[in-house]
Amino acid sequence: MTTTSPHPSRTTSPPHLEVTWTDPVTGRKGYVVIDRLVRGVASGGLRMREGCTLDEVRGLAAGMTRKEALHYDPGNRYIPLGGAKGGIDCSPHDPAADAVLGRFLEAVGALLKHHWTTGEDLGLRQDTLDRVLAGLGVESSVEAVYPLLEDPAGARRRLADAFAVDVDGIPLPDLVGGLGVAESALTALDRLGIPRTSARAVVQGFGSMGGATARYLARAGVRVVALVDALGVVANPDGLDVEELLRTRDALGGIDRSRLRPGDTEADGDTWLDVECEVLVPAAVSYCVHPRDQARITARVIAEAANMPVLPEAEAALHARGVLVLPDFVANSATNAWWWWTLFGDIGADATEAERKVRDAMRRLTSDMLVRAENLGITPREAALVVVDRRLAAIEERFGGPGAHAAARREGSRP
Repeated sequence: MTTTSPHPSRTTSPPHLEVTWTDPVTGRKGYVVIDRLVRGVASGGLRMREGCTLDEVRGLAAGMTRKEALHYDPGNRYIPLGGAKGGIDCSPHDPAADAVLGRFLEAVGALLKHHWTTGEDLGLRQDTLDRVLAGLGVESSVEAVYPLLEDPAGARRRLADAFAVDVDGIPLPDLVGGLGVAESALTALDRLGIPRTSARAVVQGFGSMGGATARYLARAGVRVVALVDALGVVANPDGLDVEELLRTRDALGGIDRSRLRPGDTEADGDTWLDVECEVLVPAAVSYCVHPRDQARITARVIAEAANMPVLPEAEAALHARGVLVLPDFVANSATNAWWWWTLFGDIGADATEAERKVRDAMRRLTSDMLVRAENLGITPREAALVVVDRRLAAIEERFGGPGAHAAARREGSRP
């Protein structure tokens, strides 16, 4: 069996492990794919959505391998893990969702304990995951990483303290991912010579990732002219009041229409690609920009806040038109990196420190990617994959192959 991610890396190989689970009560399917192990551990979130498939989870797991590798810095305490992902074919709105989630987590408990660190993803919030795991007697969704830490108790306290940090009424964990997406998009605008204050943005999705992206784009002077939630498009050519809409959105990113101002308009959800803008941010679902759609897009920069939102054929056509597509495993990698920077001790439970680390890392990654793409005449994705392959090779050289995993875990975080 081979990895079927739509954008394979040069070092793509079959996944290390695939698990398909069938719920004995509802018949719902759940999946875990471990794409690659590093020191015996892989990292990647768990999503819940109606229609989730093994192919989808497989592609997401390969993407996690790339996100981890991109942030490899031999000078950091954080050493990237392998990539993994989980998915459950069940709507989070289904009355049986919590029960299905609990049975799934119980079934894959051995992976959670020893090899798979996970967290919130599409359709699943971290507090829900933590609550269900607590009911199963599991302390943490990242328990598998503890043997790699020099001071597991101190690391857990540091991460718990970071999760308790509040920034203007929004939890820090809900901001770091979107901050990274925004910084990546802003870096691309700067590269293109487009002034931030003359740029317009459209953000599809207003949950933690999309909401934070809109927030930091607006704070940089970009006019956020349209937001998209499950009910449709909210737009204003002069710019929406992002802060007010953030304060009044619901837990799943729904926009409170009663808070719209004069001049704000509503439209059908399928019109979001028609809104004129310089920055387009798909931050909701996968596979949402098809080849038939790309001609509608006026943006110069597409920042993939969601995982795998732009299909390969659409990306090729966009690239031919001079549109920069910032790939998901670069643009939306800050959430994952922030978890591990905090847990391993590269940063503390401090919003200013986190913002500085995220901005510096994302600006460097994006700039390097775009310069390499321009110099080699390739797409940003292809340029980023060159870096991924080099860093995966460096990680393997430092820690060895699969046979070295057990020894590395026994030795904690030491190389």
